[in-house]
Amino acid sequence: MEDQREALRKIVTTLAMKNEETQTFIYSLKQMLLNVEANSAKVQEDLEAEFQSLTSVLEELRESMLMKIKQERASRTYELQNQLTACTRALESSEELLETANQTLQAADREDFPQAAKQIKDGVTMAPAFRLSLKAKVSDNMSHLMVDFTQERQMLQALKFLPVPSAPIINLAESLVADNCVTLVWHMPEEDSKIDHYVLEYRRTNFEGPPRLKEDHPWMVVEGIRHTECTLTGLKFDMKYMNVRVKACNKAVAGEFSEPVTLETPAFMFRLDGSTSHQNLRVEGLSVEWDAMGGKVQDIKAREKEGKGRTASPVNSPARGTPSPKRTASGRGGRDRFTAESYTVLGDTPIDSGEHYWEVRFEPDSKAFGLGVAYRSLGRFEQLGKTAASWCLHANNWLQASFTAKHANKVKVLDSPVPDCLGVHCDFHQGLLSFYNARTKQLLHTFKTKFTQPLLPAFTVWCGSFQVTTGLQVPSAVRCLQKRGSATSSSNTSLT
Repeated sequence: MEDQREALRKIVTTLAMKNEETQTFIYSLKQMLLNVEANSAKVQEDLEAEFQSLTSVLEELRESMLMKIKQERASRTYELQNQLTACTRALESSEELLETANQTLQAADREDFPQAAKQIKDGVTMAPAFRLSLKAKVSDNMSHLMVDFTQERQMLQALKFLPVPSAPIINLAESLVADNCVTLVWHMPEEDSKIDHYVLEYRRTNFEGPPRLKEDHPWMVVEGIRHTECTLTGLKFDMKYMNVRVKACNKAVAGEFSEPVTLETPAFMFRLDGSTSHQNLRVEGLSVEWDAMGGKVQDIKAREKEGKGRTASPVNSPARGTPSPKRTASGRGGRDRFTAESYTVLGDTPIDSGEHYWEVRFEPDSKAFGLGVAYRSLGRFEQLGKTAASWCLHANNWLQASFTAKHANKVKVLDSPVPDCLGVHCDFHQGLLSFYNARTKQLLHTFKTKFTQPLLPAFTVWCGSFQVTTGLQVPSAVRCLQKRGSATSSSNTSLT
């Protein structure tokens, strides 16, 4: 009995699910019927509008051509009528002269005959008939205004509904990824004069190969593309790949998307490691601001948490009287922050191969700041550029302004104004660390050395703030400078 009940419950559940599916399908069919009515009315209205537009064009053309015929007829009628009037008058004058000549000839025995004959001769010489052109000024042929709409009629008879455009084909060989820009080139499988524009969609991904159905990032849309090429500029390559697809549209309908392609977007991505930052540095994402009260606030919170009133240990104290700066830390984990006067924070991604590029924009009113790279072994009390474990550019706007390159406590003064945005290019295998004006790509300084350990991006600021931009490719201008050997020639061996 229980088995029968269970079987019946399953049947009821199955029937209920099937009924729900059927109801959903019925609702979908009803909605489709409504859509058919609405869409049919719309395309019918559009068709009427197109034919009305075509009729209007034909009517305007007809009126224009009729007007041309009427003007031509009026012009020729005027010319021929004037010529006819002139000829009629000349004929009348000639007939009168002829009658006078006949009368004079019959009275040849008269004494005044010589004088009359002379007058007739003079009259003939001046007769209008002898000064007239007996050729019509205009032709009566109007065949040049005839028309033959055979081809146009065939074209109209061949009119059909707009076809759905084919899917474009992306030319990977001609497409390019460089300077944080993507240039995509495509073509149609066959010529289609009805194409009005193209729509391009792209999205970021960390997965190589064909696009997956589900991704964390949505498709970004670029519409209204008039040519079979499009360049996406100002991109941030914070993921390894980019999926791209294109579809063609005419004035009525959009075609299917092209076969999507996956482009590699190599760039250096990192975040700031807040666990390494000095207590006086407030780190938010890729932004850092110096906070004079940062260390004291954290110290007070720590004391309140512990319920003790004793002075914080030197490890957590921002005080300037600290243990020997010769002490180095083996790692940057946990609470191993920079302290004392080393207002430093490191990036979280090591560099142990390849070329990498990033940019930093410091606030102009910052009293002092620096940027560069450091080994992970840089001591928590050590300032950038003052040991052999770090290389940096340093700007000082307090008391005496200076702009210098620093390494191993050696300094080179740079004869260049401090840019508002600096670019850093690190070629690990070549042992090159170059700094650029990020706006103009002017080379400021290059360290040439041999890196023996993985590097970390490093930053320092006092009484100021800065913003880091990652996800950047090595700019083409920087690569060209390095290929020409400019980087090597600008290095200073005393700082390597």
